[in-house]
Amino acid sequence: MVAMEAKRAEEALWKEYKQSNCKKAREALITKYAYLVKYVASRMAINLPPSIEFDDLVSYGVLGLIDGIEKFDYSRGIKFETYCIARIKGSIIDGLRALDWVPQSVKKKRREVEAAYSWLEAKFGRAATDREVADYLGLTPEEYGQLLQRIGYTSVVSLDEIIGDDRDGGEGLALLETIPDASAADPADRYEYTELKSILAKAIEKLPEKERMVVTLFYYEGLMTKEIAAIMELSESRISQLHTKSILRLRGSLSRLKKTLFN
Repeated sequence: MVAMEAKRAEEALWKEYKQSNCKKAREALITKYAYLVKYVASRMAINLPPSIEFDDLVSYGVLGLIDGIEKFDYSRGIKFETYCIARIKGSIIDGLRALDWVPQSVKKKRREVEAAYSWLEAKFGRAATDREVADYLGLTPEEYGQLLQRIGYTSVVSLDEIIGDDRDGGEGLALLETIPDASAADPADRYEYTELKSILAKAIEKLPEKERMVVTLFYYEGLMTKEIAAIMELSESRISQLHTKSILRLRGSLSRLKKTLFN
């Protein structure tokens, strides 16, 4: 009963804002969903250096929340939280890109590691070990570990963004954006979206066990780094490193497919 009343009140709020552009209703919606901004900012902050202020991430995220509220079509029956989280993530990433806080040398190294994972995976037909990647790059295990730490600061994207191509200033394609309009469904679009999900699922399945668990707990269960560390009985820094490696592996394994799908 309480849940139904809350749902009706929410629908009434959306209707009031969308039909009359009521500023009070808009402010009420911003207040109601402000928690989403802190949630997304907290999760994205795990791989950012201390020089990036959390309040700045929240400021970028609020812009995404406002944009999401303005563009959301409540009549389609899509859950707003799911829709807006992608907007908030994108807004924060845009804000970070504008800061240009990642040195070009680090971006170059990240691409080299992605290429290493891609080449070694194709060669061995399995996930490459740290030793194999380090040898491929001509680094000692210690140097490779330090490199992962530096690269970790660039791994702030979600699984949605890695499907697209963000290199050379391009924009990643969020999985949410591939969902066809229910009123104008296109079989080809539905097939492409299904293929995207299948490709990503297979890539995740090939990850080493610990990395796969981190991805599952972080992206699908919505847990924070501290909670994952407690579950896996590892340090938070180790969880961050596993997260970084999983993203690099996924980028590497999907790099060839991205060119085929989106070029």
